[in-house]
Amino acid sequence: MSRLAATLELLSELTRWPSVAGQLSAQRGLAAWLERWMVEQLNAAVIHPVATQHDEAPPLVHVRIDNGSDRSVVLYNMYDVMPADDAGWDVAPFIGGIVEWPELGQVFVGRGAENNKGPVAALLILLREMQHSQQLNFNIEILLEGEEEVGSGALRRYLAQQPCPIAPAEAVLFPSLCEYGGGAPRVYLGFTGLASGRLNVTGGDWGGPSSAIHASNAGWIANPAWRLVQALHAIAPAEHSGVLARSMPDDEANQLLASLAEQFSIHDELRFRRSQRLMIAGDTLSSLQTLLGSAVLTLAELHSDPPGGRGVIPFRASAELAFRIPPGFDQDAMIAAAQQRLAQPDLAGCELQLFDRYPGVRFSRHAPGVDALIASYQTLGAAPQIWPWAPGCAPAYAFAAVAPAFLIGGLGHGGNAHAVNEFVTLAGLERFQQSMSLWLTAFNDSAIGRVAPHQGNTAVHKNTRL
Repeated sequence: MSRLAATLELLSELTRWPSVAGQLSAQRGLAAWLERWMVEQLNAAVIHPVATQHDEAPPLVHVRIDNGSDRSVVLYNMYDVMPADDAGWDVAPFIGGIVEWPELGQVFVGRGAENNKGPVAALLILLREMQHSQQLNFNIEILLEGEEEVGSGALRRYLAQQPCPIAPAEAVLFPSLCEYGGGAPRVYLGFTGLASGRLNVTGGDWGGPSSAIHASNAGWIANPAWRLVQALHAIAPAEHSGVLARSMPDDEANQLLASLAEQFSIHDELRFRRSQRLMIAGDTLSSLQTLLGSAVLTLAELHSDPPGGRGVIPFRASAELAFRIPPGFDQDAMIAAAQQRLAQPDLAGCELQLFDRYPGVRFSRHAPGVDALIASYQTLGAAPQIWPWAPGCAPAYAFAAVAPAFLIGGLGHGGNAHAVNEFVTLAGLERFQQSMSLWLTAFNDSAIGRVAPHQGNTAVHKNTRL
């Protein structure tokens, strides 16, 4: 069987597990299946058995491939995916299959094809091949989690143990399809922090009913839904679309952004993001500075109870939200400021409930693994974009005790993550494996020294409260 055929067979198996948040049985089943596969196919040793994890969190899969070395590399990934139903899909999302698209050729469509079951399947098949042919002379730690989409709580608690269950390593890689939208691959030298939660407003002494009442009382009974709108505006004015504060990136970051701006296309980015215009003005460099220098409160869902009540004053309203705070900001201070504002008498009845949080982090341009990742792209004809940190969030800080760098990397074209018809091109799977092979073998003959990482609150200048 060819490498591609084996990859598609494994991807089909992974796709059929609906490993979404709340589907704990499916997540447990997939975690156990992956653990067993790696033991049988990679001769991996189980470090944290799935069968011993009995809490309500999706299991963490941790195995080790011991190649008799005193050096190791950590490969981190995820098996959880976003929910999906069949509406609008060319192939049922939890069955998956190959279709022919005129503009892209053959693609595998299925939930997780890009984010991130496609990369998991492709990497595991590649590792099996490289292990059988003895192409790697260092140890490999593999960590697969089921909570990446909801904050990585179990993973972060696991890595926070003393001593850490993973010994110091050369680098950590999150293998992913990084030719976003078919464009230039990106290399991120850090990640934005995340604090997820819910803002609740309940009727009580301040006003508002204790159960839903007829809307005809709106002239004299307060509405929790309007109090929710008032509270959101108080901590993140709507005219700024959730931006809490902005800062000018430091000199090191600006040097990277200046180089990035020379090759970055705002037009292509808008097309990729299915948008028609930015909400900010300025040239490419200033737009990138604003993007990375913005601490933002994002809103995912707004609810009122009872759901679907059109002619009532609800007794409760809530907003699912997240603070996305880049490196350089004081995450604790920003959240405390929001809590203090919500505690004022004019917002009585409001409560900010935080579910989970982790800070942003930066690391050096010359940290181990970075040059190897850039070289793997260049060898395959891709010119990477180097970002001082990602506008997206990842639990990179949790690996600070393990390695001086946490990288997202890999070539390959996929798309529609979290949306209908999520896909990866078949050519993209092969290209991903080629880039991963180059990155992994770069560690064979290298005596890569450890470089101290930049920590989460690296200095950033000119903070401006909006």
